[in-house]
Amino acid sequence: MIALLVVGILGSLIVVHELGHFVVAKLFRVRVEEFGMGYPPRAFTLGKIGETEYTFNWIPFGGFVRLYGDVGKKEHGRGSLIDASRGVQASILIAGVLMNAITAWALFTTAYVVGIPRVVDERAPGDVVQLIVAQVVPGSPADSLGLKPGDEILELVDSKGETLSEPTPTTVSDFVRARGGKPLAITYVHAKETIRASITPAHAVIQGEAGRPAVGMALYMVSAQSLSFSSAAKEGYSALLNTFRLVGQGLFGMFERAVSGDPSLAGVVGPIGLVGIVSNAAQSGFGNVLALAAFISVNLAVINLIPIPALDGGRLFLLGFETVIRREAPYLVLQFLNAIGVACIVLLMIIVTFNDISRLLG
Repeated sequence: MIALLVVGILGSLIVVHELGHFVVAKLFRVRVEEFGMGYPPRAFTLGKIGETEYTFNWIPFGGFVRLYGDVGKKEHGRGSLIDASRGVQASILIAGVLMNAITAWALFTTAYVVGIPRVVDERAPGDVVQLIVAQVVPGSPADSLGLKPGDEILELVDSKGETLSEPTPTTVSDFVRARGGKPLAITYVHAKETIRASITPAHAVIQGEAGRPAVGMALYMVSAQSLSFSSAAKEGYSALLNTFRLVGQGLFGMFERAVSGDPSLAGVVGPIGLVGIVSNAAQSGFGNVLALAAFISVNLAVINLIPIPALDGGRLFLLGFETVIRREAPYLVLQFLNAIGVACIVLLMIIVTFNDISRLLG
């Protein structure tokens, strides 16, 4: 079932991407010869409306749009893509990426309406909030106790029996500061196990604040409370921007490592690896599956912007080059570049799939 869910997520997001190309091509009267769900070989034709055939194909990972006069084809005349202005061609190419971004925002928004964990500054009345360890100072009492980032703090009790049962970062800080050198009973969750232990606040734990008693852990609050649509839409927009930033930084980091002689793809996950990730998300609730789908949609948008032939980014780069030289690139060059692009994508998929299988077997 999880494998089918992965196929459904990837297939739907790629079809959405192609739908962006399709809609903008129609708006600019570029002839769409086929809108295919899945990849060939063709299973059957769903129907034909105007000049466009709608088909269902056997390979389920995604879809495609076949345009009249596409790159590398010598087709000219009414509705030809190659005869359209470069501005129109660029708009059609960018539309796929834009559609993935819009879809990611919609998925993030829906996830927040359903309810997914998010960082909050205050504990709202009636809201169920988790207090999570963000960072542990090396050599601190928290480090000696074995607290790790991701652990959940449930309760603090001092030697007189005073209890901090609904802790927040501020109340924990104040509670600890007032009890320097005195042991506290702390209850926390580590690796799904509830642990009760003793911890003693000490001085000189926080750099620059030697006189302040502390245990050496930074905290933040997480809430999974569902939001109204307007609040969810704002959170979804912030999540979209943050995800683009994170994916972009990750991609740039891979490029830097490749330039420095470490072209490792060990951290890249393919369709097989996604099965485990989606399974974990599904166990955490439907909202987390939606948020993961949004994250994948952003990845597809960013990957398609990479200037590799056969990807939208490569074709946009080629359009820019043609604009500079004020003429079309030679036909044989286009064919050669597309062949290289397809070969690179196939090689990448083989390497990523091999890594996925190796992780599963490991």
